[in-house]
Amino acid sequence: MDVNGTVAEGFEPVREAFAANFALLGERGAAVAVYRDGHRVVDLWAGAKDVDGTAGEGPWERGTAQIVRSATKGVAAAALLLLHQRGELDLDAPVGTYWPEYKAAGKEHTLVRHLLAHRAGVPVLDRPLTPAEAADPDLGAAAVAAQAPVWEPGTDHGYHAQTYSWLTGELLRRVTGRPVGAWIADEIAAPVGANLWLGLPESEHARVGRVGPVEAPEAAGALKTRPKRAVAEAYADPDSLTRRAFAAITPLPDENDPAYRAAALPASNGIATADGLARFYASLIGEVDGGTRLFTPETTELARAEQSGGQDRVLVVGTRFGLGYMLHGAASPLLSPGSFGHPGRGGALAFADPETGISFGYVTNGFRKSVTADPRAQALVRALRTALA
Repeated sequence: MDVNGTVAEGFEPVREAFAANFALLGERGAAVAVYRDGHRVVDLWAGAKDVDGTAGEGPWERGTAQIVRSATKGVAAAALLLLHQRGELDLDAPVGTYWPEYKAAGKEHTLVRHLLAHRAGVPVLDRPLTPAEAADPDLGAAAVAAQAPVWEPGTDHGYHAQTYSWLTGELLRRVTGRPVGAWIADEIAAPVGANLWLGLPESEHARVGRVGPVEAPEAAGALKTRPKRAVAEAYADPDSLTRRAFAAITPLPDENDPAYRAAALPASNGIATADGLARFYASLIGEVDGGTRLFTPETTELARAEQSGGQDRVLVVGTRFGLGYMLHGAASPLLSPGSFGHPGRGGALAFADPETGISFGYVTNGFRKSVTADPRAQALVRALRTALA
């Protein structure tokens, strides 16, 4: 597989790992980008734009973008933290201060920080939404506002896989009066110069490839990971919080449907280039190319201060969350203990590491069964550690 792009001196291990993902781990099409101290040091892409195609029929190009699933959550979290940074949103205020309808069904004491840290207690919906309903921000907001929590808000944590969309999106809309996708386009993507979208404009459709499931080749069997028994049982049980959380939209949306891509679901359907994600995270820890910085140092520290830790009631493994960001840990290894970011189920990964000045973005068109630690992304992270050693 021909690998396109460039790496700065010393970052050659990342190129080698990226090529090995195609040779050993069944990669179809992907890109990886790394910034150090706000300057790009890795910019690589290879393979086919479409998961079911070949490089000859439609190659991945430098500007190719893909849906990044839950890696979108890191961008949504930044939007709310920027509102806090500007004095427009109090993290310790009840959500009902801004969104009165949310006080229903025992949620009147839910704080804004509980939403960000997966402590709100509403990872499920008693009546799941269809994909068309989920794309309607009014219906989604009404559904989570009416939902009774499955634990007392603030007392425990569990991954809000789908409901995070309406929790964060509606809160932002109540504070700003603007749709979340438009706000992110104007206040995050444009100032940073990042190719990322929540609600894909029609003008960008051509750059986005088809995504789909892929399996690692049998030759890489030793590298495959098997879920722990408790995790496998939770995903198999239709009554578990795990299954119900991921099934808050039922049936699963067609991620190649232009209508789904045009919707704005901050939990799950952001679309980005690898460079767009890496550049975004670079702006959270410093100036990008000597220019824009989104977070003040104080907000950066706030974002990565642990809010939730221990056994996750939805993912059934130990997880750590800051304010909207997964933190380094066994379930989601990042670069170092100080890193913060977010994976996308089955592939994408993006994070920042303030101590090294590194930001990282990886996107793929082939989704694996992994939730938080995709083997291809992890191979790139290990190579990055080697390059920095």
